[in-house]
Amino acid sequence: MRRLLILAGWISIAAQVLFTHLAGAAELRLAVTTSFHNSGLSDVLLPQIKEELNLDVRLLIVGTGQALKLGRAGDVDAILVHSRAAEEKFVSEGFGTHRREIMYNDFVLVGPSNDPASVRGMANVAQALKAIKQQQSVFVSRGDDSGTHRKEKAIWRSAGLTAEGFGSNWYRAVGSGMGATLNTASAMNAYVLADRASWLKFKNKGDLQLLFAGDPVLFNQYAYLPISADIHEHVNIQAALALESWLVSETGQGLIADYKIGQERLFTPNAKVN
Repeated sequence: MRRLLILAGWISIAAQVLFTHLAGAAELRLAVTTSFHNSGLSDVLLPQIKEELNLDVRLLIVGTGQALKLGRAGDVDAILVHSRAAEEKFVSEGFGTHRREIMYNDFVLVGPSNDPASVRGMANVAQALKAIKQQQSVFVSRGDDSGTHRKEKAIWRSAGLTAEGFGSNWYRAVGSGMGATLNTASAMNAYVLADRASWLKFKNKGDLQLLFAGDPVLFNQYAYLPISADIHEHVNIQAALALESWLVSETGQGLIADYKIGQERLFTPNAKVN
C-alpha cells in the first residue's frame, strides 16, 4: 500500500510539473496577412502578448485566401485577414466561430513619379485603373488571392474590366506577398495597389510615389476569426479567445493606435466592445 501511495504521489508531482511546463509554453498558430507582418506591427504586439498572456503566437504569414484555406483545414487556431465577404462566408460555413473587427487602414495606388497614365486627380480609383489599362502602363499585381489582390480585381470589375484577360506585356501578376510585389514594382517603375501600412514601411521605393488615395472603395478593414472547435477539436480555442480579448482591450488597441512611421499612423483601431 505504501508503495502505491508513493507511486501515486510521484505521478501527481509529475503531472503538476508537466502542466506547469505546458502552461508556460502555450502556443497559438495565427495565419496573418503579409501586410500585418510587413508593416512591423507584429514586432510591436507579439512581445507584449507574450508578456501579458504568456502566449507564444506563431505566425503563418500568407495572403487572405491561403489564410482561409489554413483555417478550413484546421491548421491554425485563428486568422487575421482583410476580405469581409470571404470572412463572412467562412463564418457562415461554420469554420469560424465569429468575426471581430480589430483595425483598419486603406489601400493606395502607387506608381512612377512621372505618372504616365495621369492617375493623379482622377475622380475615383476605378477610373485610375482604367487609365493605366488604356495607356498599357506597366502594372504589378500580387496575383496571390490575398485581400489586396481580391480588392484589386473588384476594382477592375467596377471599371468594366477583367484582369484575367490582360496582356502580360503590361500586366504582371507576381504571385507574391506585398513586400515582394512592391520590390518588383520598384524595379520595373510600375503602378501597384498596396495597403498603406506596407507602403509606409517599404524602404526600396526608388522612383515610386503614392499617386492616388481617398476613394471610399479603398477602405481596408482587418478582422480576427477564431477557428471553430466544433469542426476541428484540436484547435486551441481558449488561447484564440484570450488573444482576441487582448487585441480589443485598451492595451491592444492603444498599441495599434500608437504604431506610427514618422507622424503617420499605420492602422486605426476600431474594435467594438461586446
